[in-house]
Amino acid sequence: MPKKSQRIQDEEDEEVNVTSGKRARTVDSEDEDGPPQTRQRREPNGTQKKNKGKGKAREVEEEDEEVDVVMSDAEANEMSTADLKMNEEEFENTYGPQVRDAIEKIKNRPNGAVAEHGIIEYIEMHQFMCHVYLRFTFGPQINFIIGHNGSGKSAVLSAITVALGGKSTSTGRATGLKSFIREGQNASEVTIHIKNQGDEAYKPKEYGDSIVITRKFNKLGSSSWEIKSKAGKVISKKQEELAAICDHMNIQVDNPMTVLTQDSARQFLSASAPADKYKFFLSGTQLSQLSEEYEMCMANINATGKLLAVKKEALPDLEARLREASAKYEEANKARVQRERLDELKRESAWSLVSAKEAELTKQIEEVAKLTSKLAKIERDYDKAAADVENASNQVLELEAQLRELGEVKELISEKNSLTNEMRTNKNKLLDLNGQSREINNAVAQINQQISDLEKEIETETQKMATKTQAIHEQRQEAMKLARDQQHTAQTQLDQLIQDRAQLGKEADALKAQGQEQERELNNIQRSIQDCEGMINSARQHEKDALVPYGNNIKQVLEAVRQTRWNGEMPIGPLGMYIKAREPQKWGPILRNQLGSSLVAFAVTDVRDREKLSQILHHHKNFNTQIVIAERDLFDYRQGEPPENVLTVLRALEISDEFVLRILINQNHIESQVLSETRREAEQLLRRLGHGSAFTLDKFNVRVFPEGGSASSPLNLRNSKGGLNLLLTGRDTKAEIQHHEAERRRLLTQQQELHASIGNAKAQFHSLRTQIEGMNQRERALQNQVRLAKQALHTLQQEANEDMPVDIAGLQGAINEANAEKTNILVQFEALEQRRKEVNDAQTGLQHKLNAVKKQLDEHDGKKKAIATQIEEAIEVRVKAQHAKTHWQNKKEAEKAACQTAQDNADVLQTEFTDWSEKASAYCERVENPRKYDVIQRNIESVSKALKEREKRQGASVEELAKEVNKAKENYDTTKNELKKMHQLNKALKDSLLVRLVRWQEFRRHIALRCKAVFQYHLSQRGYYGKILFDHEHQTLTLRVQTDDQVSSGTKDKDPKSLSGGEKSFSTICLLLALWESIGCPLRCLDEFDVFMDAVNRRISMRMMIDTANTSDKKQYVLITPQEMTNITLGPSVKVHKMADPERGGVNGRLNFAS
Repeated sequence: MPKKSQRIQDEEDEEVNVTSGKRARTVDSEDEDGPPQTRQRREPNGTQKKNKGKGKAREVEEEDEEVDVVMSDAEANEMSTADLKMNEEEFENTYGPQVRDAIEKIKNRPNGAVAEHGIIEYIEMHQFMCHVYLRFTFGPQINFIIGHNGSGKSAVLSAITVALGGKSTSTGRATGLKSFIREGQNASEVTIHIKNQGDEAYKPKEYGDSIVITRKFNKLGSSSWEIKSKAGKVISKKQEELAAICDHMNIQVDNPMTVLTQDSARQFLSASAPADKYKFFLSGTQLSQLSEEYEMCMANINATGKLLAVKKEALPDLEARLREASAKYEEANKARVQRERLDELKRESAWSLVSAKEAELTKQIEEVAKLTSKLAKIERDYDKAAADVENASNQVLELEAQLRELGEVKELISEKNSLTNEMRTNKNKLLDLNGQSREINNAVAQINQQISDLEKEIETETQKMATKTQAIHEQRQEAMKLARDQQHTAQTQLDQLIQDRAQLGKEADALKAQGQEQERELNNIQRSIQDCEGMINSARQHEKDALVPYGNNIKQVLEAVRQTRWNGEMPIGPLGMYIKAREPQKWGPILRNQLGSSLVAFAVTDVRDREKLSQILHHHKNFNTQIVIAERDLFDYRQGEPPENVLTVLRALEISDEFVLRILINQNHIESQVLSETRREAEQLLRRLGHGSAFTLDKFNVRVFPEGGSASSPLNLRNSKGGLNLLLTGRDTKAEIQHHEAERRRLLTQQQELHASIGNAKAQFHSLRTQIEGMNQRERALQNQVRLAKQALHTLQQEANEDMPVDIAGLQGAINEANAEKTNILVQFEALEQRRKEVNDAQTGLQHKLNAVKKQLDEHDGKKKAIATQIEEAIEVRVKAQHAKTHWQNKKEAEKAACQTAQDNADVLQTEFTDWSEKASAYCERVENPRKYDVIQRNIESVSKALKEREKRQGASVEELAKEVNKAKENYDTTKNELKKMHQLNKALKDSLLVRLVRWQEFRRHIALRCKAVFQYHLSQRGYYGKILFDHEHQTLTLRVQTDDQVSSGTKDKDPKSLSGGEKSFSTICLLLALWESIGCPLRCLDEFDVFMDAVNRRISMRMMIDTANTSDKKQYVLITPQEMTNITLGPSVKVHKMADPERGGVNGRLNFAS
């Protein structure tokens, strides 16, 4: 039913509810003693409407107690029928006292409550009718709009009707919206504020406490709405939303009883025909609209009944077709056994194919599994070969790194060559000096022989002269002896000085060498101090980040490892995180240097993961980190260990992860690498074991071979840089910092001591150099003394020679020359001997240095040869591993191809099997253990041949006949059921409509009864007596009124036509108030209701209307009158709006209103 008719039905069900058009009430609900007469409204499906929402039953909130009783349709219909059987007098006698008591209670109670929603708060008009701009605020209960004729009072009611969506014709002032636009203007606008509060407010979250409705229209005929919230936000522009608001709040602007314009009021007041009054009564209570809709429903029901009767005539034909098809089918049904047999054979045939395909698929799956297993074994062999290649490559790289770490020996070779050349030069010098020494010795021997011969000759000659010159000769010999003594003394001092200077030179050279050695030691100490400071910084970083010793950004590396997806297990590392030294102070340095790169290495279980991990390490600047490829094989390593009393690297370590332990066993052989105190002890221990390798505390690597040989070489204990020295120390970070700070303090003390020692050595060196310089000066003085003594001796010798005979003088001169030559040769010999001693000493030092360099070169060559041998062995292992890897790679690819081919075949078979199974399942249920396909096919051909022969005789197959029977039966049953359901539905609709018609009549009688009682009550306010006569059969409404003078004279009731104008208007107002009690709209609008009244009737009517409005619950009244309100007593609930007099020759502007 449309909204409007639904609203009428709601009012019908509410019966005489005087407060809300949407509540189910009992008759005269104000009377708590009154018997319940109605039920809550039900929807057509029989379910009760709930107490909230539009068009829903709600309980009134009044002071008197209410009684709601729910009855069945049958009970309510029975009661309504019983009420209808009463005549008017019986009906009035039964229910009249209850209605009058209820009315009396309402009139005696305090003022009614103010409506929380559905009333007008404010109205505003622009260019509307005669107003340029008009606005004012309404009171919540009673509003009087007064003013002289032509002031535009009635425009307010027209604006309310237009704003709330009413018809423009219902205002009586215009035929269309264009007529409301003020003359000379093109557009008009009306805005109205509707109160929207309380529990039953309309969409309070969207609109708030008020709903603002604005309607705009223009001369072109277009019209638009804007529905806003209180805050001014536009919620909707659709008329449907306005209709929903009015429907929710039960506002009925088109109801002639809600808004009585001047024409309507005048017609209502002056209408004399009873039929017109009755029609006005039905229209105002909307019973006429409900009646029309019920008549329309009944016409539709009757039309549906006729259509169903026509359709029912087709049933016999459908039934005949069904019987004919069934007869044919029964005839053909005799071949069912053969057909069923054929169907069974077809089902078995279908599943026979599926079974054969399943067997083929199973065989192929087994082949795939076999090949997959073989491929898995080959892949394991390939992975092992790849790991072997990786390990061998890592071993080669590590050995090559060790070879590179040995460094170049160009400097040693250059030094050796330099020393060799220098020694060769010195050797040549010694050979030359030895030759000169021999020549000098020969020369001295010849001179000595010459001197001896000359002295013999002189002695002979001297004896001849002895007697003559003995005294002079002795004197001269004494002088010559003195000169020789002086020369000898000076020469001796000079030789001693030269020896002393040479000794001081050696001391100075020793001090210089000592100072240079101390300076080198000082530089080493300074580097050690820097290393300590670096270690302290590293330890402090380690205190913040425990992963600092293992490389750069290891924390980010581990995070990246955790976030990466790996083919094998997640890489493990750094390996040093899982390793501790049992005696770190003793074995830590050796273990740290020998394990070295393994401590910071990572391990992967799948060769494909090596590249991923390498990229992560390189990204975080770890370019030399070793990556080990190893399967997680926790093998038993105890067979490779020496006896328990032998200390090995494994036994010197604590390793928390078994996988890491196996990796170190494979990479570093820690289970068999022995540790010993000294080289001798290590060699003795290894000989007892038969073979092996050992590290010693005195820094040797000792090896004993199974054949009986042995070798030892110094350990290359590289000074590890950075945080690696923090590993295997056994100290925590704080202790590490304290240790290196203490070491730094110790080195600083040594540095200070060396500085002092170097200073003392330099001072001694400078002192010795000073002494040597003094000796050089003294040497020059002594050489001068020797020269002077030689000159004096030479002079005396010449004098003696002159005094000698010529022969003796000549001989003596020859002796002197020989002695001088001898002396000169001896001086040269001493210098030569000194030079040869110096060269010998230098040669000895050079030999020591050369021996040391040769030793270093021999050691380097030994290590290089050993590592080269290991590299060759590792390369040979790698080549073998690569060959094995290539072999397994080829096998793996071949096996993969075979496995893929087998899998593709299996996939094809699986697809065919699945497809055939689905088709067979769709065709029939599974047949277990079917026979072979060719056997079944022979049976099918035999049975099919027999069936075809039968079909030829029948003209159609059994399936076709069965389909025909089913189709005929379906058509017959469907048509029959649909007709039956439609008959039932049509009957139910007709029964429901009959019930509603009965209730409509009952509702009309109750409204009429209430109108009578209220009419009588209002007449009594003037001292009149009267009644309303309803003739529902002839649809007339007649008033009978007896005035106060007629009552006193006993005159009978008279028709209103015989009343005076004021009496007639008063009577009509009483009727209007009675009818108003029967509608639920919260608005009551009336225009110029008192134009025909005298002052007394008007005063009483006004008081009566004000009292009625005050006692009305949640209603708002808008009353328009051209009369003054001076003689009317106004209360706080009354608000008076006085409009200014009309301006002739002008227009009304904005008006001020008094209240």
